[in-house]
Amino acid sequence: MDRDLHRAVQLMLPYWRRLALVFAISFVSTAVSLYLPLLSRDFVDRALLGRDLASLQTIVLRFGAITLASFALNIISGMRYTRVSAEILFDMRLEMYRHLQRLSPRFYAKTRIGDIMSRINNDIGEIQRVAAETALAWVGNVLFLAGTVGMLAWLDLGMFVLTAVSTPVSLWALTRYRTRLETHVADVRQRSADIGSFLIETVQAVRLIVNVNAQEREVERFRDRNQAFIGSLMKMQMLTYLSGGLPGLILSAGTGVVFLYGGISVINGTLSMGTFVAFMAYQMRFLSPLQALMGLYTNFATARVSFRRVAAILDVPVEVQEAGDALALPLAHGSVAFHNVSLTFDRGGPVLEDVSFTVRPGEVVAIVGPSGSGKSTIADVLLRNLDPDGGCVTLDGHDLRTLRLRDVRTHVAVVEQEPVLLHASIAENIRYGRPGATDAEVKKAARLAAIDRFIERLPDGYATIVGERGTALSAGERQRIATARAFLRNPAVLVMDEPTASLDPQSERLVIEGYESVMHGRTTIVITHRLDLASRADRVIVLSGARIVEDGPARDLSLAGGRFSALFPASVPARVQ
Repeated sequence: MDRDLHRAVQLMLPYWRRLALVFAISFVSTAVSLYLPLLSRDFVDRALLGRDLASLQTIVLRFGAITLASFALNIISGMRYTRVSAEILFDMRLEMYRHLQRLSPRFYAKTRIGDIMSRINNDIGEIQRVAAETALAWVGNVLFLAGTVGMLAWLDLGMFVLTAVSTPVSLWALTRYRTRLETHVADVRQRSADIGSFLIETVQAVRLIVNVNAQEREVERFRDRNQAFIGSLMKMQMLTYLSGGLPGLILSAGTGVVFLYGGISVINGTLSMGTFVAFMAYQMRFLSPLQALMGLYTNFATARVSFRRVAAILDVPVEVQEAGDALALPLAHGSVAFHNVSLTFDRGGPVLEDVSFTVRPGEVVAIVGPSGSGKSTIADVLLRNLDPDGGCVTLDGHDLRTLRLRDVRTHVAVVEQEPVLLHASIAENIRYGRPGATDAEVKKAARLAAIDRFIERLPDGYATIVGERGTALSAGERQRIATARAFLRNPAVLVMDEPTASLDPQSERLVIEGYESVMHGRTTIVITHRLDLASRADRVIVLSGARIVEDGPARDLSLAGGRFSALFPASVPARVQ
């Protein structure tokens, strides 16, 4: 089975009963409406030419009843199908959203956000439009076309043959443009995604653009992308007209031949006027669904391109998988160990290479090193956002790959170097990792993160909306709110990635005191470039070239005159007890 078709069938299977009912109603509606043209034969031969008033009244009543019944059945089937198609497409969007949540940082490092958003919004939206507006119409037209063909052959075989002759030529004209149309539709989708990615990137960097006087340069880049989109759109539109209009033109020519043949037959007396009128009524209805199907094919072609673009995301393999027999770890003591961990990150060389170290429960360990030495990758591996290519990481002696992901991420919390805040209130951002926390617990976490006084001075206090990505706050304020969020979770292991990089010395001191209070007796790993922060740790691990080159108390490393002292030439103060 075609891969696209197989995926579509898998999406529809849970709804097959409801879909079967919709198609059954559509079948009845089509059968009812197919009777209408046949009434025209009796209308002409019996009522008009036969001058039969009773037949005229009966035919008119039948016509009205059938029309109303067909109208009602169309509404019922259309409404039911719209709902079920919307639910199926929501399942697809939900599947994609969940899949995106499971993909590793490697995927996001090489994929533009605008391209992802284009597929979630534009492509799935296009599939939904076609599914809601086109798919049921396609089924109805196929049923009506089959019924019409049968009626045409029954009424007059000769005229039917003339009608059928032009059909293969029309279908050939349609299929001729199939591959070219799909190619151009895919190109239009990609050009649209390019514009979306450009806008996301430049809107986020608007301050940089203004500060370096790059406004006109970016406008030109925007114009270039838009011109490329318009060029692709025009090519696609031309092919759309050719694939839809040319087959219809051929069919119309065939209709003219049928008119001539049928007219001669009526004049010669070999065909009744009523039968000819009924045949032409079916002929007109034959053209309509056939032309509609040809037009619908264009819609299906665009939907198939969108479907493949969505499938390209869904087919990205999930690197971090939870084992089927994953162990529960309801309570953790906080013992962390890296055993010969190696990891590459598509950068031509290892990010971590044969890294081994142990952190005892309650120990505070600082990880330092030059940029690009693999410090932040340790946090990703410890949270299982990434799995090592070699070696393993353990929590309380358990390989992380054998534990439930939910438990790992409950017991390990990370304060990221560039924290993420949602467009919500400060209180909602702090309690995001623990939605059931009380207001008192939220305020305590804020106090420990040295952000409480700032929040209380705001007009709306904890109800203050931080803006998209926290843009209403400074970098330091965002960092402290993220720190409060981690404190509130009360994890067994806290990983702080440059937790004070955006803070002034006073705020840094308060945050350090806060995490020492919160994590007293708990495992803490601090990734930092700050000497003061490193010197407060029980010991320091120095990374360089993806390897551990030094490990020990800060004072001992400083006196040894190695990599640590090269990173921090100043004297190391005594560790604060």
